[in-house]
Amino acid sequence: MTRRKYVVGNWKMNGLIAALDEAKAIFAAAEAHSSVDVALCPPFTLIGAMVAAAPGAAVGGQDCHASASGAFTGSVAAPMLADAGASLVIVGHSERREGFDESDADVRAKAEAALAAGLSVILCVGEPRAVRESGGAIAYVLAQVAGSLPGDFDPARLAIAYEPIWAIGTGLVPTVADVADMHGAIRAKLGEQAGSDAARVMRILYGGSVNGENAAELLGAGDVDGALVGGASLTAAKFAPIVEAAASL
Repeated sequence: MTRRKYVVGNWKMNGLIAALDEAKAIFAAAEAHSSVDVALCPPFTLIGAMVAAAPGAAVGGQDCHASASGAFTGSVAAPMLADAGASLVIVGHSERREGFDESDADVRAKAEAALAAGLSVILCVGEPRAVRESGGAIAYVLAQVAGSLPGDFDPARLAIAYEPIWAIGTGLVPTVADVADMHGAIRAKLGEQAGSDAARVMRILYGGSVNGENAAELLGAGDVDGALVGGASLTAAKFAPIVEAAASL
């Protein structure tokens, strides 16, 4: 089957109300490429405002708590994201796994909570540089997939994002062959764990220093269904070429 390309911007801890003009410009540019699904994940504080500024656009959160409510000061629950107008959420980003010591079990619980709240999920996996250099990258990432994947889910609402940690924000990019090998291994693992039908439906995104210059080559690699973009998603000038590259494939 043909999977629609999916390009998602992760604004991380960037963006004030003034940045909504860029978001509107990004979504306006995306309208010219209807074959590509485009979403932005701004900080929690901007979700409602971005939904209002770009009606009908896909807006998501960058994280959620595994509980639907409770005494968790400073946390945001998946039903709160949905209530604010979000349609998706990122879970398991390396900056959460490493900086906040989130385990595979934590990520799985968050993914299950998000799906239960009606959100789609982008579940992130990826290896540190030492693991890549030791030759253990594929085994490391497949263990993350196995430990983080929900037990029961709609494959159309769950995407995997492979982000080699050493490539995030560094300008370093794995070879296209390495990306294709990892994505192929992830899809095979999804087939083992969720079934072949689910594996054919699920989209696997690449993330890590994606930009307008390398997007076409990376997104053209085997089993790459889109991109999870960090810094280059903050402006239409940098993000639109990535969407255009996805549409060209």
